Amino acid sequence: MTLNNAPSDTTQLRPGNASEAPVKATPAYEQIKRYVVKRISEGDWKPGGLIPSETELVKEFGVARMTVSRALRELTAERVLTRVQGSGTFVAPQRYESTVLEIRNIADEIAARGHRHMAHVLALEPSDDAQALDALGLSAGPAFHSRIVHSEEGEPIQYEDRYVNPKVFPEYLRQDFTLETPNHYMVRLAPIQRAEFRIYAQKPDAHVRRHLLMEIGEPCLLLWRRTWVGEAVATSVQLWHPASRFHLAGNV
Repeated sequence: MTLNNAPSDTTQLRPGNASEAPVKATPAYEQIKRYVVKRISEGDWKPGGLIPSETELVKEFGVARMTVSRALRELTAERVLTRVQGSGTFVAPQRYESTVLEIRNIADEIAARGHRHMAHVLALEPSDDAQALDALGLSAGPAFHSRIVHSEEGEPIQYEDRYVNPKVFPEYLRQDFTLETPNHYMVRLAPIQRAEFRIYAQKPDAHVRRHLLMEIGEPCLLLWRRTWVGEAVATSVQLWHPASRFHLAGNV
């Protein structure tokens, strides 16, 4: 494979009538970037796997070394690749992304990436946990409690530990949350008016770590969130994410 290693302001004619207005050629480094991303997205190059060296890519594309170097440098800055001095360039581990400034359904986020969501319900029960009752503004219990592991393409990416106000969602314990997430169920019934959240870097306990298939000592991104429907606190939830496979982002 050989690319036209022309500068970005070079032009090339469209096929057909030579009198047509010229269009700008895609810079060679951009073509290499697209090629690398394509090989990764099609599964030819796996996360954590070594990709061809700069020398090999120079030969394959017939371009200057600085062109290949720029392509790999930009892909590294974009966290598509990771470069280890003395070892080579590797496909970066996949990091799933979620928003924190907009409350979205994790199943929808996963579907938007073209992936399959699966939920494993660990608990769906009444609870008299004192801290949960206080967070929900309840003078007496029980509150409703659910613990669910959400997976993307079979890989667990979120441990959801949620307490729900039964006055707001009295049928919560009767739902099948393998078919519909708690978030989707609650928003469908009663749209959220207000929310507050906090984010922590924290090591999970053995129970959470085991269900997220994490190594001992590996940290989590923990999102604590409380939401209101009208004047009532509707839910208080802790969302645990393996830091090596997830990051939180948002726009305002």
